[in-house]
Amino acid sequence: MSYAEFYRRSIEQPEAFWAEQARLIDWQYPPERICDDSRPPFTRWFMGGTTNLCHNAVDRHLKERGGQPALIHVSTETGSETVYTFAQLHREVQRTAAMLKALEVAKGDRVLIYMPMIPEAVFAMLACARIGAIHSVVFGGFASVSLASRIEDATPKAVVSADAGSRGGKVVPYKPLLDEAIRLSRHKPSAVLLADRGLAAMDMVAGRDHAWRALAEEHAQAEVPCEWLQATDISYTIYTSGTTGRPKGVQRDVGGYAVSLAASMKHIFQARAGETYFSTSDIGWVVGHSYIVYGPLIAGMATLLYEGLPVRPDAGIWWSLVEKYRVTAMFSAPTAVRVLKKQDPAYLKKHDLSSLRALFLAGEPLDEPTGRWITEALGVPVIDNYWQTESGWPILTIAGGVEPKATKFGSPGIPMYGYKVKILHESTGQELTGPNEKGVVVIEGPTPPGFMQTVWGDDERFVNTYWKSVPGRMVYSTFDWGIRDEGGYYYILGRTDDVINVAGHRLGTREIEESIASHPNVAEVAVVGVADALKGQVAMAFVVARDAAALDDPAARLRLEGEIMKRVDEQLGSVARPARVRFVTLLPKTRSGKLLRRAIQAVCEGRDPGDLTTIEDPTALQQIKDVASQ
Repeated sequence: MSYAEFYRRSIEQPEAFWAEQARLIDWQYPPERICDDSRPPFTRWFMGGTTNLCHNAVDRHLKERGGQPALIHVSTETGSETVYTFAQLHREVQRTAAMLKALEVAKGDRVLIYMPMIPEAVFAMLACARIGAIHSVVFGGFASVSLASRIEDATPKAVVSADAGSRGGKVVPYKPLLDEAIRLSRHKPSAVLLADRGLAAMDMVAGRDHAWRALAEEHAQAEVPCEWLQATDISYTIYTSGTTGRPKGVQRDVGGYAVSLAASMKHIFQARAGETYFSTSDIGWVVGHSYIVYGPLIAGMATLLYEGLPVRPDAGIWWSLVEKYRVTAMFSAPTAVRVLKKQDPAYLKKHDLSSLRALFLAGEPLDEPTGRWITEALGVPVIDNYWQTESGWPILTIAGGVEPKATKFGSPGIPMYGYKVKILHESTGQELTGPNEKGVVVIEGPTPPGFMQTVWGDDERFVNTYWKSVPGRMVYSTFDWGIRDEGGYYYILGRTDDVINVAGHRLGTREIEESIASHPNVAEVAVVGVADALKGQVAMAFVVARDAAALDDPAARLRLEGEIMKRVDEQLGSVARPARVRFVTLLPKTRSGKLLRRAIQAVCEGRDPGDLTTIEDPTALQQIKDVASQ
């Protein structure tokens, strides 16, 4: 079947299409009704069906592959490496489920997980799914104020955490951050379960805090059956990054999520049971939920859980893991690839990567120079994809498991089955159907399985935030600019709220960044709009040069700045030319690799950059401040 026919069937016959996909998972009772869209924009999938995420990720594989690897944990921070088979994972998850039940966690209760990339974090997620508790994973190392706001919003009965995480060899104690967050929060969890890695001392609060090791010994042989849940029950909530004010919890269901992941592993990631999947993300982000924990395990694959940096102990660490564990599919981010691009290519060439069939990238647009470099370096398809915390799985990519199609540099691909993606005019709501017409990328309802149900505890906010931003249309806004070429491939041009208005001309920062990134001496770039008395805004570019040493010479800096401006002139026109190009050694990013463009803009305009608890290296923002004032 061609992908065009596959896609058309998903849109024109959604009930039959998704009933077919639902057979990819186990049900206790099959669904009685596939889709209920009677109360838009709220869509309910697989009503009457009962299933369980943990059963589909672990239990159902025990008979055929109980002795095969399920979870591979590698920490270059602590020098540890552990492999759990499906049978061993099943034992650990049952034990953890019994521990949570001993702390009086029951179906429908919330459990907040604040942990580093360690096996216990995965055990906790799967244990919650097993007993019907709603988990909310918060990125490990979040500062106390941010963590407190999430505790307050999720109102968890229990928190699962650890003594510390480690990044780049630096220990980050979690317990003091957690204690302060609980102190700040109006909601007080009744229990805290703590894994002790021996990295940092912990002060235990009597009556509230419980040691993982002690409880685990107590429940070593516990048997905890899966709680069969309605497909429409809540599986987890996750807070969107960059949230200001009250956190925005994306709420996901059980059945629709399980089906969407099983289908995406087959149709998009071409998963095969018994193989190994390696996602370099973090369980604090949605990619970690979908494609470190649930997706690969549902597909019967081993999943690689990695704690560490991509360049430590050296820039070949990821490739050594691909070789050692015969990884067939790898999922990472363009930022990580750009970091590796700056390293000695010998690190990549020294490892046997013959097992790898494809590299998937997401999280931000993939620029053409980076895409071309990694494609040539690996010699396998590099498949970009575009999605959001809200969608749970890719919106735009290539479904190579249905029909292999060519990728295009700069484009994440074409709409995935179930997604009615449109490009609309921001002011009129009119659909733009011509090639390369720029508008807002939206999704028409009903949204497919796996998509967010609502904002946790606030249906009104869900409707007002996502479904009412385009005049006269009830459509889900991605808040991203995009175009579609004559072949139906989409290109994401940046956030609608990252638009620069220069003398009446509206420019997407993404377009300018793409142009600048094409210069051979540009490793990374961030472009922001800065207030200007004459033009309203001007574009300011911050560049990390590939050959930074050469820029010690002021004349060389000036020459490179001129070359970059000329390139933008030639590719986009003089209106898009940055007012200045400033050179730095690193750009401010979150620990998940996203550029902090709003913080850069605030610093340039002399404003408070706001909550910087997620910043990877605070010195990066100081560099921006120093060069912006020159």
